[in-house]
Amino acid sequence: MHEEPRRHEAAKPLTGWRVLVPRGGPWGDGVAATLRSQGAVPVVAPLINFAPTNDEQTLEAALADLAAGRFDWVTMTSATTVDVLFAYRAVVPPSTKVAAVGETTAAALQAAGYRVDLVPDRDNSAAGMAEQMIALEPEPRRILTLRSEIAKPVLTRKLTEAGHDVRSVVAYRTVGVPVTERIAHDVASGRINAILVTSGSVAEQVQLQFPDIPESTVIAAIGPQTANDARRAGLGVSVVADRQTVDALIEAVSHFALPHAADEFQP
Repeated sequence: MHEEPRRHEAAKPLTGWRVLVPRGGPWGDGVAATLRSQGAVPVVAPLINFAPTNDEQTLEAALADLAAGRFDWVTMTSATTVDVLFAYRAVVPPSTKVAAVGETTAAALQAAGYRVDLVPDRDNSAAGMAEQMIALEPEPRRILTLRSEIAKPVLTRKLTEAGHDVRSVVAYRTVGVPVTERIAHDVASGRINAILVTSGSVAEQVQLQFPDIPESTVIAAIGPQTANDARRAGLGVSVVADRQTVDALIEAVSHFALPHAADEFQP
């Protein structure tokens, strides 16, 4: 008689969870839908947003050179970079190869109509992408790296040290977005059971906006680099996804027992 409820529970391992989704837009909507399918209640609270670069002239010149075939490679280290590429209706000619830092960025490229020639096999980080590109290209190549204003210059530095001709261009800026008092209270009280940390900039905002996160709250990082950034920001990371995808991140959270808020059972 009880077989069916057990199957239902197994199919929805996050029933009863409230999970903070730190970005809005189509990405946040997609994550929220996945969480609902697992039984969770998503709390979409954008902690960061993206603003245009302060140097549009340099970006437009780089994209014009990209369309003209003056680069052998162009690198994408976030789905937001893909959004910028699409917003400018940038053309990537057949002669230019496209590298994506991970499956999420690769999926964004394909959804926008761009091809993907390289995704790192193991290390979905700027360093991992640089190492694989260097292994593939022993001869000097012309490479365009499009990045956030606050991105660390790991990719550009490694490629340049390997002898490649690299043009690093800021594609967008990352800015913090204050959450509502209600969400801040729910985090502090433990009513938010898990917080998804998907980038170093998100980690910084989590630390800044939620200074008193209960120990029971699950802090889930999407990959090793994000976990390192989160720890440097002062966060205690509970779990790191074994793949740099949203599905893997949510699966990592599902292995925890549901924590309860300190005041949950008070009248």
